[in-house]
Amino acid sequence: MYGLADYGYMITDQVRTGAYVKALRATVKPGSAVLDLGTGTGIFALLACQFGARRVYAVEPNDCVQLAKKIAVANGFMDRIEFIQDVSLRTTLPEKADTIVTDMRGVLPFYRENLRSIIDARQRLLKPNGTLIPQIETLWAAVAEVPDLYRLHLSPWNENPHGFDMKPALEMVTNQWRRARLKPEQLLSEPKSLAILDYASLESPNLKGKVCWIAGRAGLAHGITVWFDSVLADGVEFSNAPGKPELIYGNAFFPWPKPVILDLTDTISFELMADLVGTDHVWRWNTTIRTQDKLSPIKARFNQSSFLGEPLSPDRLRKSSVHFVPHLNMDGRIDAFIVKLMGEGISLGDIASQVLNQFSAPFSCWKDALTRVGKLSQKYSQ
Repeated sequence: MYGLADYGYMITDQVRTGAYVKALRATVKPGSAVLDLGTGTGIFALLACQFGARRVYAVEPNDCVQLAKKIAVANGFMDRIEFIQDVSLRTTLPEKADTIVTDMRGVLPFYRENLRSIIDARQRLLKPNGTLIPQIETLWAAVAEVPDLYRLHLSPWNENPHGFDMKPALEMVTNQWRRARLKPEQLLSEPKSLAILDYASLESPNLKGKVCWIAGRAGLAHGITVWFDSVLADGVEFSNAPGKPELIYGNAFFPWPKPVILDLTDTISFELMADLVGTDHVWRWNTTIRTQDKLSPIKARFNQSSFLGEPLSPDRLRKSSVHFVPHLNMDGRIDAFIVKLMGEGISLGDIASQVLNQFSAPFSCWKDALTRVGKLSQKYSQ
């Protein structure tokens, strides 16, 4: 979830925000209805009003939407913006939008439920001939030589100053990708397109892309870097490719378990997959490096996954098994009791009193019980 400082960085990113200004100015027509998906502090909603929108529906689950309302009032647009504090997947509108604008990316467009939300909004909330901003995004990939970044990734587990053997963590850390900023001279191959996201026809929030290179120059390769180019509207684009003006997103770096010395004749095959599981993606990346030597053509082969990058508890995995029969623990019994009372039209204060009477041990006082009840109220009540 973004914080206030993150929203500030987004607004002051002149390349990113400037491109959105151009796209909105070219797209929003006087009298049009606009859906601002993930409005944050409301900058796109304000711009849409400035360019003539009759009505803007600004959807945002984060509490920062309350600040967005104050900013809308300060700029005289509150009468034209309807703020909806919820996820778009649960949102309905009184009319369909002429334009949907969004930037809910992370380092890559595959960020949490970003793509699922865009697909759903296009299908339910956009007019048949409506416009999406962005329109198309292309993922690019290249082989990277980044010794300093790789060392930073692994050194706490390889070279810790306390003399302990921390190597059991190495398998996990090399199955985690991270945000980075690369320079063109750190690429050992030409960039190649990994996938194209056409938001007008996109149907799946998952990714499966494959590319193959012949090493562009010899060097010590440490993994693959991935970035995206975005087309917001006709003639309005930006890119966070290495060498382009720095954007808030950065590049993604997918490390290998160990560096590989590449020769000019080596062939590198790379497959990247991302599957939305719950509210986040599980990433997998497979790499095969081949030489021209017919006797031993495989120089290296890596099969990696962010699933292996998490220190998962066997007990937690057992409790997720399809065959597991759950029994409520104390927290579960308390929450079930609270939710039951919430359905009976009782005030939170009275629910807290009953909770304290029924489950005295976990709570030191009535205020503690009220805090617990209030959290469930925020999550489940209307």
